[in-house]
This record gives sequence, structure tokens and C-alpha cells, in this order.
Amino acid sequence: MASGFFALFDDIAALMDDVATMGKVATKKTAGILGDDLAVNAEKASGFLSSRELPVLWAITKGSFVNKLILLPIAFLMTAYAPWMIVPVLLVGGVYLAYEGAEKIYEYFVPHEEEKENRTEPMDREAILAQEKAKIKSAIVTDFILSIEIVIIALGSVMGHPLPVQIAVVTVVAFLATIGVYGIVAMIVRMDDFGMKLVEMDHGKNSFFKKTGTFLIRALPKVIKSLGVIGTLAMLLVAGGIFMHNIHYLHEMLHALPSLAGELLTGLCVGAVALVVVKSITSVKGLVTAKHS
Repeated sequence: MASGFFALFDDIAALMDDVATMGKVATKKTAGILGDDLAVNAEKASGFLSSRELPVLWAITKGSFVNKLILLPIAFLMTAYAPWMIVPVLLVGGVYLAYEGAEKIYEYFVPHEEEKENRTEPMDREAILAQEKAKIKSAIVTDFILSIEIVIIALGSVMGHPLPVQIAVVTVVAFLATIGVYGIVAMIVRMDDFGMKLVEMDHGKNSFFKKTGTFLIRALPKVIKSLGVIGTLAMLLVAGGIFMHNIHYLHEMLHALPSLAGELLTGLCVGAVALVVVKSITSVKGLVTAKHS
């Protein structure tokens, strides 16, 4: 009885050792996508009223956890019973990310009419909350696509290992990704508050605290603006990478280009096509609605 009990502990210890080892490998392989995930989600979680930043970020973080709870069982079932579905799912996600990136570029040059009005007229509380809700929803959907990529890459790094190791490693990596990414995002969006605290601690001495605090306060708007650009580029790069890594013809056609340039070009092309299709469908719907009204 006792020997069986200790044998069970040995099995658990061996499993945890395998999980720790493979977890390091999986984390290294997902590091690139996590960097893109950080840039995209930092951009998505910014631009809110200061008092609403943390509640909004918490809402997005909860959505990210729910995404992982949905994705992980599906990923394990697909790997076991329908591995052929993995690439099509990734490609569909790639189209969505490319579309989002292309739409941001398009809207920069051709803003919506309501956006033009919002720039000149202050929004009431109802409009602010509606915009907030829309941005949260968009952030959670984008997180879902990026989470698919993280889960698939993590799974690929533990293929061939026992199922318990696969489940444990991918689950740990997926949830650590959410905690790490949104923890850093929270620090970024509250950077000015931390700077203000440092300035208040100075007590008029013009010391290191005041200089550091002032730097953080002044830097935040520039960081937020740069995150918008980096987040858009990250979406296009991730989308382009999905297509180049899973469609051999594209990889062969663009192999002469540096990898980042090839991925960016692919993401832009896919996004432009998706944007044209969506805008065309929207225009046709608008014409049909106008005819019937």
C-alpha cells in the first residue's frame, strides 16, 4: 500500500518535471507571437478614460480567460481526432487579423463620418459606454485569434509526448500568456499614474523621483500612439506569418524577401482583399436596404 502511494508520488514528480521542461520549450517557441499579442492588446486596451482603463482591461482579461477555456478542449480534440482542421482554422484567423490591420490603415486615411463628428463634438456618457463596449468586444475577438496561434504553436512543441504532458504544458502556457500580457498592458496604461505618484513623493526638491515621474507622464501619450502603429503592424505580421508558414507556394514565392517583409506584404495583400470584399458586401446591403425603404 505504502509502496504504491510513493510510486504515485514518483509518477506525479516525473510528470511535473516533464511539464516544466516542455513548458520552457513551448514558451520559447511562442515568444514571438506573445510579443505581437502584447502590442496588439496594449493598443486595443488604450484610449479609454483614465477612470475606465482598469475596468476595461479587466473585462478584456476575463474575456481572454474565457477564450482559453473554450479553445483548449477544442484544440486537444482537434489534435486527437481531426488534425487536418488546424491549418484551415489558422488561415481563417489569419484573414480576420489581416482584415483588422488593413481596416485600421484604411480608416486612418478615410475615417468614418461618425468618427469625424466625434473629433469635434464631445460624446455623452451613453455614446462613450457604447464605444467602450465595442472596443472590448473587438479586443476579445482579436485575443481569440491570437490565442489560437499561441495554443497551436504550444501544441506543436509537445507533439509526441504523452497526452497528460501535452494538456498540462499547453494549458500552463496559455494561461501564463494571458496573465503576462495583460499584466504588462496594465502597467503600460497606468504609467502616468505611477509617474504622478513619483512627482508627489518629490516634495518640491526636483529630485530623481520628479524627473522620472515627469518623463513617464510625458511619455505615455507617445507610447499609446506608437502602440497603435505597432499593434496594426503586429496584426499584419501575424496574419502574413500564418499564411507563409502554412501555404508552401507563398513561402517559395517570397523566400527571397526578408521574413518580416514577406509576412508584412502577405498580411497587407490578404487584408486588402478581405477589406474590399467586406466593403463591397456592406455597400450592396446598403443599396438593397435603401431600395426597400
